[in-house]
Formats: sequence, C-alpha cells, structure tokens
Amino acid sequence: MQTTQLEVLQAALEGLNRGVKVTLVSVAQTWGTSPRPVGSLLVVCSDGHFAGSVSGGCVEEDLFERLIESPPTQPEVTLYGETEEERHRFGLPCGGTLALILEPFSDVAVVQALIDALHQRRTLTRTLCIETGDIQLGDSQDEDIAHLTETHWVNIFGPVWRLLIIGAGQTSSYLAEMANALGYRVLISDPRPEYRQDWSVADTELLEGYPDDVVRAVNPDRRTAIVALTHDPKLDDLALLDGLRSEAFYVGALGSLRTTENRRQRLKEHFEFTDEELDRLRGPVGLPIGSKAPPEIALAVLAELTALRNGIDIKAQLQSQS
Repeated sequence: MQTTQLEVLQAALEGLNRGVKVTLVSVAQTWGTSPRPVGSLLVVCSDGHFAGSVSGGCVEEDLFERLIESPPTQPEVTLYGETEEERHRFGLPCGGTLALILEPFSDVAVVQALIDALHQRRTLTRTLCIETGDIQLGDSQDEDIAHLTETHWVNIFGPVWRLLIIGAGQTSSYLAEMANALGYRVLISDPRPEYRQDWSVADTELLEGYPDDVVRAVNPDRRTAIVALTHDPKLDDLALLDGLRSEAFYVGALGSLRTTENRRQRLKEHFEFTDEELDRLRGPVGLPIGSKAPPEIALAVLAELTALRNGIDIKAQLQSQS
C-alpha cells in the first residue's frame, strides 16, 4: 500500500515512543523530472526503521546510511542530482534534481496534532523556520500549497483520499484492491445481504445502511470519490442524490452512454437536479480504454481518478478534440 502522510507520522510517533532519534525528510523543491512530488515525506529512525519515500531509488539508501549514523540537530537543505554523475548514482531521471529538507522530528505534541488532524479530516499548514527549527501549525486555506522560501519550508498535511464504492460485487472487489495500493481509504456500501456476506477484501470498511444514508454519513469532501457499481438504479441513484450535491471531487456510475443519459433525465425529472449538478456525473465511469472485464473496468476508473487528482481531465480533453 502506498505510504500516506498518516503512515509516515505514525511511524515517527512510534519511533519517538521507542526513545530513538527521528528525522523527517521532505521533498521541498524539484527541477526537471521528479520521481516524487513536492511535499512527499520520508521518516528515518536511528534504529533503522523508516516509512515513506522521496525518490523511489537510491536516494533513500544514501539517506538511511547518513541519517541513522548522524541524525541532524538542526533543519538543513540538501540537494540530490546536481550533476549527471549524481543522477546516475541515485537513479534520478535525466535532468531530475531534488531539494530535500532534513529536520529532527522530536516534538511529540506536533506529531500527535498532525495525526489527530488527519483522523478528523482537517487540513493543516505546517511552517518550519529553517534557521531556528521553530514550527507553526495553522488551518490550511484552499490556495495554500507546499513551497520553500529562503527562510521557511511550508507543507500541507491533509486527510487521506477516500473512495466510497456503491456495491460489493466483483468489479467493486477489484477496484477496492487496486485503490488500496494507491493509498485510498476504501469504504463499501451495499445493503444486499447476499453481497455483504461474501465481501472479503482486506483493508476496507463495509458500512451499514442504504447508499443515500451512507453518503450523508460519510459527508464527502474534496478528497472523496464516489463510484456506483451495482448497475441497479434503485441503489446507484440513491448514492447520486447526495453525492452530486456534495464536495466529492468525483461522482460516477457504471453504465453505457444510453444508461447514463437515462439516469440524467431521471434525476432531472424526479429530483429536480440542475444541468450544472448533472454535469458533475461521470458516466460511463473510467477512461475509455475499451474495458469490459471487471479488472479492466477497475483499472479504467482508477486511471481517471489518478488523472483528476493530478489536475488532468482526459475526458474533457478528448471531447474538445472531437
């Protein structure tokens, strides 16, 4: 499973509770092609335990050797990949250079505050003064982004991405397994007993109630995706009633173009949805890769979610070209 901010913070807290020194490594700036985005985290404990990733290559190995033997006592900025020789040595892409912040991560109260915020689905801005090591935490605003200045490093700690899947069938099981690997917290809604009893995907939460009640209880935010996969309008439409009017960044339902158009008309006529609200409905779900089998559909859905999370609407691009 992809290491999330929460896993990195929990690993840091466990290290502090063991009484070892803990170093937090953050990707603060990148040039060229970077294997990890700005804000990515790695925590290294002096007893050899670690969590997270800042490069996916040999940079971690160099950091482990360096930080286990001599953890920093003050924040410092270090560069990897300044020369072609370094890029080759550390497995960085051509032209790729990383600026990393290395800092002693010793304040249990700050670590716990960040963990609590993630559990509460709050988003915090953490500001580090590079010269003094002082830390400030504050509520994050929509326009806040992770960035490095000459004196401060600012990172955003937000809740993990959530995926609410309507239906506990075969396609849902493939989607849940793949979503786990991408770091989603996976929630399942299906009131049908025959489907619930056979659900066995690990690291997922099978929620009680009908989809409309579940969506309201989940209270979708901008890091939540809702995907309806039962192919039963009595269930899928229930999820859409509140989902389309929520802050969820993705709301989609399985079905053909004709099924999707019929669904739009049904929602408009019987539930007074506006055209603007209905335009949020993603259908058919997933990118158009010719998928038919359940694992192919799951792959198409996660490909679309990944693109949207990265600010790329491939379907919109395809429509503009047609």
